[in-house]
Amino acid sequence: MRWFGFGFNAFGQIYAHEKLFNGKSSDAVKEVKAISPIELAAHVDRRDSCMKIQIRASWSRRITLHWDGCGTDNESCSVSVEESRGCKDALISESYLTIAFPDRIESWHLQKEEKTPSWSMKIKPESPGPPLTLPLVPGGYIATKPPFYRTLSSHLKARSLALSVEHAMLLTASGAVYTWGMGSHGQLGHGGLTSEEEPRAVEALWGMPMSCVATGGWHSVCISDGGDLYVWGWNESGQLGLPSRGLRKAVQQQQHSPQTGAACQGTSTSPGEEPQEGEKHEEVFISIQAFPALLDITPACEVRTVSCGSRHTAAVTTTGDLYTWGWGDYGQLGHQTLISSDEPQCVEFFREQEMRVVDVVCGAWNTFVAVIKDEVV
Repeated sequence: MRWFGFGFNAFGQIYAHEKLFNGKSSDAVKEVKAISPIELAAHVDRRDSCMKIQIRASWSRRITLHWDGCGTDNESCSVSVEESRGCKDALISESYLTIAFPDRIESWHLQKEEKTPSWSMKIKPESPGPPLTLPLVPGGYIATKPPFYRTLSSHLKARSLALSVEHAMLLTASGAVYTWGMGSHGQLGHGGLTSEEEPRAVEALWGMPMSCVATGGWHSVCISDGGDLYVWGWNESGQLGLPSRGLRKAVQQQQHSPQTGAACQGTSTSPGEEPQEGEKHEEVFISIQAFPALLDITPACEVRTVSCGSRHTAAVTTTGDLYTWGWGDYGQLGHQTLISSDEPQCVEFFREQEMRVVDVVCGAWNTFVAVIKDEVV
């Protein structure tokens, strides 16, 4: 399995680069924005390319988790591979790296040269059943800042948990979805903009079992057992895949710009198309979607997994294709442009390279993709 990255690269999260100095910034845009998918060198150089590997990302950092007992790789903090050896999961934020071992949880401060973790907690061996993955731990979950340990009611029977900066989204063993935290942009899916201090079921999804949940900066998504994708929250940058007024205006400005001419692709009505009698062509734009909405990415296949950045979303289909949408100013959509989109679009790069996408992990402003060779029958 090989990993590729694209998007925001100012801190070398995707590929290493020399720091820019005054008067030596001619390649600054190339260094900050990885517009085309780039294979992550850390995986090319590993001695065993068949080991199972996972990526964890925050805004300015990325770690590589090796599930062969070798721990994590992270050049931007004081936690070495040896100190993380034997870990089974990891969670990274701007300030802390949290590592889960079979018998304990440790949180290390990324900006301090400490010989011991800032916080740790002993845990009992897991009971029979599916193993818990961070941020879930027995009896609760791990937050990205102190206090690290937060309790969860045992009746929820949590299966997975997604954390944003301001809200959380929990998937239960029965497939029910609960959200809590800040709700100012409709990201909780309860139909309003109020916040919730405790987990509350998303009633609009009740009775439809879900299999995967993900949170962005101010939006939320989930996948049903049948492979359908539901979205809600903020859509200012088109991150829900719903019509965005701001993006449509930007496209129209590009179309009328003498520099771009007809080269830009837009979604507005063609000037030659006249409205039919009695037909309204005023498009409904959505800034906030406070209830879950069904998003049809492609009728030909189902959605396998999904991940969210701050203001963009990426989904992998059961056919191994990657679709992205939302804010694209750093190339995080993978279309080898800096254009944003409020419509899901297939990332053709991996099709052209005859690669099948099997996983996707979004950082705040970038995207990391796991691929395997597509075997054509």
